[in-house]
Amino acid sequence: MLKKLPVLALALFLSAAGVLAQNDNQTNNSQTNNQTRTVASGQKVKIKGVVVAKDNDSFVVRDAGGVDTRVILASNTSIKTKGGFFGGGNSVAMNNIVRGLNMEVEGRGDNSGSLSANKVRFSKNDLATAQAIESRVAPAEDRLTQTEQNAQRISGQIDELMTISNAARGGAKAAQDTADAAVAGVNATNQRISAVDDYVVQSTQVINFKVGSAVLSPEGKQNLDTVAQTALTMKGYLIEVTGFASSEGGAKMNKDLSRRRAQAVLDYLIETHNIPLRRIGTSFGFGSAQAVADNATREGRVQNRRVEVKLTVSRGLNQTVEVQKDQNPNQ
Repeated sequence: MLKKLPVLALALFLSAAGVLAQNDNQTNNSQTNNQTRTVASGQKVKIKGVVVAKDNDSFVVRDAGGVDTRVILASNTSIKTKGGFFGGGNSVAMNNIVRGLNMEVEGRGDNSGSLSANKVRFSKNDLATAQAIESRVAPAEDRLTQTEQNAQRISGQIDELMTISNAARGGAKAAQDTADAAVAGVNATNQRISAVDDYVVQSTQVINFKVGSAVLSPEGKQNLDTVAQTALTMKGYLIEVTGFASSEGGAKMNKDLSRRRAQAVLDYLIETHNIPLRRIGTSFGFGSAQAVADNATREGRVQNRRVEVKLTVSRGLNQTVEVQKDQNPNQ
């Protein structure tokens, strides 16, 4: 049984990292839905549960019924291990308490409704497992946060942490099941991180222009309003803008005209809808190249005098994306 402990710990913290990377914002929702216990001042209380949040001198313990209790630590709080395969009864510094740690707490209510702890007890095995999980959780959170500027910090799913922590107290079969789940979790995490820079077209909008003009029509502005409104609901989006011209006029004039058309679209998105510059991807003017219709006909030239606006999203930050193309009556 002792030889299987390293495998168990490895499986647990790998599984926790995978869970944390795949469940953006689910922890916050879970904490919002759980009840919070208010302890009457002076009331003696003993609780058992798992640590789901931690500050400098306090932490939150969630019991088996899903009720959260804030625990306040004092300088005289007795924090010790209660034994395990290698003995116990050793004092532990309060800064060693981490998320995912199963424990028992005794104390009395204070004036704020929190539990002022007199005694905190947990096993060496539970402490080692929780610290192993935390050592994988923090790097995973930091790595994914850096891929999306100003994004909300990714934290772990509390219910999964409770399940993983409790599973640590099971036998060899539970360890094997957790190891299998860990492999799947790590693979999914690696795939998601690798796909952060993989952008897929979500929609394409075509804006048409009059002969020799780079002025947006009212219909063109409405179409760009739709693009902007859709983009602002997504995470990790980029907008690509490419301009084109019909074969009317010289090659140099058409090249310049296609660039001015693309710039007119960019100006509208940035100035009217405050699209950040970091969300603007490729912008280019192709002139009369890459025609989509026959320039020998009036209808074909109308279709070629255009700007294509592609809304792309990061596959890593949007797990379910579908390539779509907006229909334009002039195409």
